[in-house]
Amino acid sequence: MIDSTLKSLHDLLLVFEQNADTEIARQQKAYMKGRFEYFGIKAPDRKQLQKPFLVKAFLPRKNELQDIVEWLWGQEQREFQMYGQELVQKFVKDFERNDIKLMEYMVVTKSWWDSVDFIASNLIGEYFKKFPEAKDFNIDRWLKSDNIWLQRVCLIFQLKYGSDTDVMTLIKAIDFLNGTNEFFINKAIGWALRQYGKVDPDWVVDFVDNTELSQLSRKEALKLISQACG
Repeated sequence: MIDSTLKSLHDLLLVFEQNADTEIARQQKAYMKGRFEYFGIKAPDRKQLQKPFLVKAFLPRKNELQDIVEWLWGQEQREFQMYGQELVQKFVKDFERNDIKLMEYMVVTKSWWDSVDFIASNLIGEYFKKFPEAKDFNIDRWLKSDNIWLQRVCLIFQLKYGSDTDVMTLIKAIDFLNGTNEFFINKAIGWALRQYGKVDPDWVVDFVDNTELSQLSRKEALKLISQACG
């Protein structure tokens, strides 16, 4: 990384430290089951504090992104990873084919739902729009990886696709992962179906009726439809 980028990251560290709150940090750590340390900055405040570091004129060079992300993911405090994924989002229009490796690193390193869900729908979802020919290869690879977070990505990367959802890819992911006792997978199956239900509720109802899903997946899939039916 060049000196200006290192200084920017150091300045970000100072801003986070100056706005730290030990009691909020304790609560955040407990909520995440002790997995991460925190400065204790609530999400709306963090986003406001990091705004100057995401202004287009002061963004780092694209070729520095890998080193920056690895540095951010190497820090203890979770706020750094939250900033990092939003930094990468600034480059979605500049994604290159090889950037999928960076996003995969972000998913499998310090994995938890708060980062994985953002990366799946805001980064990987956009990547596959730009490089649709890379989708099947990577989805197949991730489904077979035995990494629940990569598998969760396969289910939810299309959450923002709406009517452009590739239903066959969704079905393939559900069929492959269905039958597990893993909470984060069953929840994601239901979430993906619920989201597509906003586009085609009849299809979702029919799919749920004709597929042996976990109770959690079924409940999540039909939540909005059930509410609409009163």
